[in-house]
Amino acid sequence: MRVALHTTVRADRVEEYEAAHQEVPDELVAAIRAAGAERWTIWRSGTDLFHVLECEDYARLLAELDKLPVNVAWQARMAELLDVVHDYSSEGADAGLPVVWELP
Repeated sequence: MRVALHTTVRADRVEEYEAAHQEVPDELVAAIRAAGAERWTIWRSGTDLFHVLECEDYARLLAELDKLPVNVAWQARMAELLDVVHDYSSEGADAGLPVVWELP
């Protein structure tokens, strides 16, 4: 399945946000893959961040990551940098953007 998300980075923290994503912990990357993610891309336009995530089951992915210390630490770090934070807990499984149109 594909899930699109929208978050917003704080205007004064854009460089720090991008720098953090140059050093995502290997343990977190492995945990995201083990939870079923196949791809995750983030684009930035100004302070708007658009994510497209391809995974087997988004709710399961969130539930598996929810309690992992490496993810908890990463989400705390991201919360400092973002104005609009996606709820990456299992309760956020329905937070994806709705599909408006798709090339047939």
